Amino acid sequence: MRLSALVLTFALSMPMFASSAIEEVRNAEIAAPVQEGFVAADDGVKLYYRKIGRGPITLIVPLDNVLFREFRQFADIATVITYDMRNRGKSQRAKDAGTWTIQQDVRDLEAVRRHFKVERFVPAGYSYLGLMVILYTLEHPEHVTRVVQINPGPFRHLPEEPAPEAAAAFAAAQKNVDPKASPRDQCIAFWDVFKVTFVGDPKNAAKFDLSFCEHENEWGENIMPHFKKLFESIDALTITPEQLQKVKVPVLTIHGTKDRNAPYASGVDWAKTLPDARLLTIEGAAHASWLDEPVTVFGSIRHFLRGEWPLGATSPAR
Repeated sequence: MRLSALVLTFALSMPMFASSAIEEVRNAEIAAPVQEGFVAADDGVKLYYRKIGRGPITLIVPLDNVLFREFRQFADIATVITYDMRNRGKSQRAKDAGTWTIQQDVRDLEAVRRHFKVERFVPAGYSYLGLMVILYTLEHPEHVTRVVQINPGPFRHLPEEPAPEAAAAFAAAQKNVDPKASPRDQCIAFWDVFKVTFVGDPKNAAKFDLSFCEHENEWGENIMPHFKKLFESIDALTITPEQLQKVKVPVLTIHGTKDRNAPYASGVDWAKTLPDARLLTIEGAAHASWLDEPVTVFGSIRHFLRGEWPLGATSPAR
């Protein structure tokens, strides 16, 4: 995988949420209590988590500050655990920059699993975390029953790179930032412009909730150094199709055709390479595909958690 442009690494996994109206509906439908706290990683770094539901399936989802509000809807059929990686959301910032790597993300996911004494579970990874959950599955196949990837980044260099308009939008968003403003206000100003790149239909950009800018970890001055180290570790990976044949569990890969940050071709490549994977194509959707087509995305995940391939999920020609 080669994602050398820091502008695009920053874009790959920043938060976005559904509208408050959808949130209120889901809150009314889901009365299950939410448990929250911290998991200690192997090196002592505290990882913030939320847990909801008591279903027989356990679903573990990294990037709580993005995905808790979306994945809590599965609490009726699953035990849902979301958590923030180190240096993200409410989790602790690791002093050792040598741990700001995707390999450490794999170790931290295992620490979360052990903390909750979960023997077998479904990991769901968004953006570069779609790669991370596959790395976890390769290291700990005994604990994984199936895998969900949402708009995953590629595992190798692809001829189709992220769309150039993402870089142009990044530059425009930077111009909207007042360097004299507080880091929080700079975060809000940046994302008020850049959020449109995460949706296929510009009208869906209104679904963003910029409250993630309340977290210091998400401010540009903190997250940019983190992403630099993180994506250096990803760029250094060497993953072959032969290695991926060891992933024996079913993998559902969901990807929008207008993704400007992780190209749609990467979703196709994952589904073509993994031995038991299917691709759900979301026509016209961008990097946050659920903002464009929430019913399709989450309905398909629900089917998959129940042990079924969702309608429309196909196996690309190999």
